[in-house]
Amino acid sequence: MIAGMPEEEYFVSGHRACAGCAEALVLRHVLKASGKNTIVVSATGCMEVVSTPYPETAWKVPWIHAAFENAAAVASGVDAALKAQGRREGINLIAMGGDGATFDIGFQAISGAIERGHKFMYLCTDNEAYMNTGVQRSSATMPYASTTTSPAGKEIHGKQEPKKPMPLIIASHGVRYVATVSPSNLPDLHRKVKKALEVEGPTYIQAINPCVPGWGIASEDSIAISKLAVDTGVHPLYEIENGILKFSAKPGQWKKVEEYLRPQGRFRHLTDAETGKIQEYVNARLTFLEGIEGKKCFDVLM
Repeated sequence: MIAGMPEEEYFVSGHRACAGCAEALVLRHVLKASGKNTIVVSATGCMEVVSTPYPETAWKVPWIHAAFENAAAVASGVDAALKAQGRREGINLIAMGGDGATFDIGFQAISGAIERGHKFMYLCTDNEAYMNTGVQRSSATMPYASTTTSPAGKEIHGKQEPKKPMPLIIASHGVRYVATVSPSNLPDLHRKVKKALEVEGPTYIQAINPCVPGWGIASEDSIAISKLAVDTGVHPLYEIENGILKFSAKPGQWKKVEEYLRPQGRFRHLTDAETGKIQEYVNARLTFLEGIEGKKCFDVLM
């Protein structure tokens, strides 16, 4: 146990996630932070498959399985129904999906639910590919990562496109609270989830989740890789509150991105030049974020 954190468990043992699955750890602690008065709407994906093989479940709160594309739309309906029944007060509503269900297939439903102003927290459990269906690339996949649909071959070394900056895209909708989290910093995760759930309107949290088979890492290394993602700036920890970005856990000096890439099988093929290009890519994104820190860069509509 970590001092000051709740002992109650609402995403419990007995699920079938891989050993070392960072995503399962994130869900466990998100539910610890949200508590028993929580309703979860889950898109199809790894966590849906491993946690609810009929007639068993790892959830100790009401849980709804939505299709790949419509978790946010289902959460909108739950929010509206609770309000119509006069029961909305005191209930935490969480919609969740992986990067495929968030960045790609479910983006329209998320954008629409935010535009309508529904009160819910959307959690993106980002493992940077469609892991449940065979490690296909998504728009969250890092440049040069090898996946089954962007394989590292002789001519093309993995995915060629940049990662979609989803937290900034969501913030540009006028959302009052957006944050990034990592399973390597659970106190930060708990604080941000609690803050997100207190907002009267939609909020968004994105968690980095190393995938043991999809990333080609050892099961005991998932948290260390999560921390390297933060310390190298690949997945910096920040929050955008009322339109202002602030880093929440910033190292004194960013580590070289090579330290993050080297242990991962999906980057085993990289040349020194490609590693350098990824460093330039990460540097450019960090420079942008550091340039807008503390400034009112996003209008707040809700």
